[in-house]
Amino acid sequence: MQKNTEPNKQLFNGFSASDTEQINRALAIIAKIPEDPHYFRPKGVEVATILMDFNVDLKTILAAILSDPRLAHLNPKPNIKEQFGETVATLVNDVNWLNKLTVYSLEMTDQPSQTETLRRMLLSMTQDVRAVLIKLAYRIQRLKVLPRESYELRRFIAQETLDIYAPIANRMGIHQLKWELEDMAFRYLKPQSYLRIAKSLTDNRIQRENCINKFIALLQKKLAEESLSADIYGRPKHIYSIWKKMCRKHLDIDELYDLLAVRVIVNNLTACYATLGIVHSLWQTIPKEFDDYIANPKENGYQSLHTVIIDPDGNRIEVQIRTQQMHDFAELGVAAHWSYKEGGKHDSAIEKNIASLRKLLEETTSPEHSRKEGSDETLSESFRSELFNDRVYVLTPAGKLIDLVKGSTPLDFAYAIHTEIGHRCRGAKINGRIVPLTYTLKSGEQVKILTAKDGGPNHNWINPNLGYLKTSAAISKVKSWFKNQQQAQNIATGKTILDKESQRLGLKALNLTELAKHFHQPDTDRLLEAIGRSDINSRQLAAFFKVPELEAPVPVQRKKPEAKSVISVTGIDNVLTSFAHCCSPVQGNDIIGYISHKKGITIHRKDCENILHLDPEKQAQLISVSWGTKKASYAVPIVIDAFNSHNLLNDVAQILAQTKIHISNAALDTHPDFSARLNLTIQIENTDQLSQVLNKINQLPNIADVKRKT
Repeated sequence: MQKNTEPNKQLFNGFSASDTEQINRALAIIAKIPEDPHYFRPKGVEVATILMDFNVDLKTILAAILSDPRLAHLNPKPNIKEQFGETVATLVNDVNWLNKLTVYSLEMTDQPSQTETLRRMLLSMTQDVRAVLIKLAYRIQRLKVLPRESYELRRFIAQETLDIYAPIANRMGIHQLKWELEDMAFRYLKPQSYLRIAKSLTDNRIQRENCINKFIALLQKKLAEESLSADIYGRPKHIYSIWKKMCRKHLDIDELYDLLAVRVIVNNLTACYATLGIVHSLWQTIPKEFDDYIANPKENGYQSLHTVIIDPDGNRIEVQIRTQQMHDFAELGVAAHWSYKEGGKHDSAIEKNIASLRKLLEETTSPEHSRKEGSDETLSESFRSELFNDRVYVLTPAGKLIDLVKGSTPLDFAYAIHTEIGHRCRGAKINGRIVPLTYTLKSGEQVKILTAKDGGPNHNWINPNLGYLKTSAAISKVKSWFKNQQQAQNIATGKTILDKESQRLGLKALNLTELAKHFHQPDTDRLLEAIGRSDINSRQLAAFFKVPELEAPVPVQRKKPEAKSVISVTGIDNVLTSFAHCCSPVQGNDIIGYISHKKGITIHRKDCENILHLDPEKQAQLISVSWGTKKASYAVPIVIDAFNSHNLLNDVAQILAQTKIHISNAALDTHPDFSARLNLTIQIENTDQLSQVLNKINQLPNIADVKRKT
């Protein structure tokens, strides 16, 4: 039997008729959940009522109601996207994910870097900032019903709140939630300290209020006499912040002098100092407690005048004086506020996203203030794109969080754990499933590294074409390992790499002296050593090598007026160009043209020896040229030997399609032992591209050899 939803409907006043109709539909869905004797009303409804104090938008209210975890047990499950739209459905998914997250452990309390990484992970994996706000409200609701739980669970949830969720609320500038989270968590963690401070505040409440009221009345009178207007009010001190100050200053609550606090908001900068002068003329001050954060703002941009006075009864009152603009900046919860309180680092991306959050919170739901269609999605996208968008957060099997650059691989993870783990890494498991070392990690995944007892890194790991490593730190560690190997071993390794690359490209004769000169090495041994240490990689070698098919001169002919040439010559149309054999420029090289009398314009690399040593009188024949948008391609035959013909052609074709390389001819020969030879003719733009695609094909399973056919 469906429950009566009327009492819950009364909680959501002030919405338009159409918005109220959507809320009622959400309440009707929640009403299908069996009643829970522990809750006065459904959990999602309770959370939504908490958020009503923040004047949030309709979608946030709907998502709060519909993210009640017990909805998962309904059969059939409601189609939230169909009934309430994609934004609400995404919010509900994010909140459900946040509510199920079990990464935190009590050990993180003593590991500040781990708690900060977890906070960043929570924010980076949430698509909409409003989901974080809903999660914070769920945590308030969770703390309210915590007394019925075991001592161990109360302690765990309370400590997690102080370590993770209260700092996130502070970071986002939602101070009301921050203080409530801190005080409620503190009550469960240290009940005796909480009750003692609360009792002291209660016992002295009337005295404090009288003291503050006298101060405000006198100051208001004096400001009026000087024709200065101001909003003056007492600032409440929260129990957890009082306790932290007691611990920091090693004082009892009766010895704390700044439990009395007043804030004065004035119209302009001049009024700030005028008000300060009046305060100092009316009461005795404590000079060492005066701070001018207007003339000398904090690093985070915070501005205000702080002073402490002593009233006639001997009470010390902390006074803050600021303009409305300064007050709004402080209350926005920019990264600076959290930096000051938590000792963190200023982050402009977070500052922008707190502003986005505040815009969402301050929007009214009345029709006359309704937002333009899509603006909330724009704010959500801003949050998503600006906040930690370049990081990925993964876990070790022990639950430790590792912060990596987005696009990192298991091999990057291994080197982040320890250099030796990286060197001996031979495989990886993600959430228990074996993946290749080139797998791109995603936030929230658990990574286990499989290692060998000894051994070192593979040269392929620092090949930029193969995608084993993303982080510069890991790449540097691999290169360092190779550099530390014995010279003879490096020379032997370099010769093996050079032979393999030249064989793959089908080059029968190499001029090592010319190659050493090109890479500025004193002799061929130093050249091979540099290759063996990976100071010279396969891409650099490929850029130097001259593949016959890729050396043919390419005349530029304009078939159609709108067509773009391979080479663009400044100010000249329909001119014959050809590539110089001395330096064999390829797409991407810096190039220059030389006007010859018989061959038109010859294209050289700018670092070509013939160009660098050109006679002064011939330098007048140089002309600026550039690569056009149309790229030349050349037919290059390659041969692939495989142990098994199964899916060979399909696998190779997929790699060529991904790299946008056209196949002009293909022939597959299979043998009785299932081995095969695949002959292809592919259209290649330059030697570097040929080297890359041969490397990628060689990484396929069952490949015995791949090379240019000669």
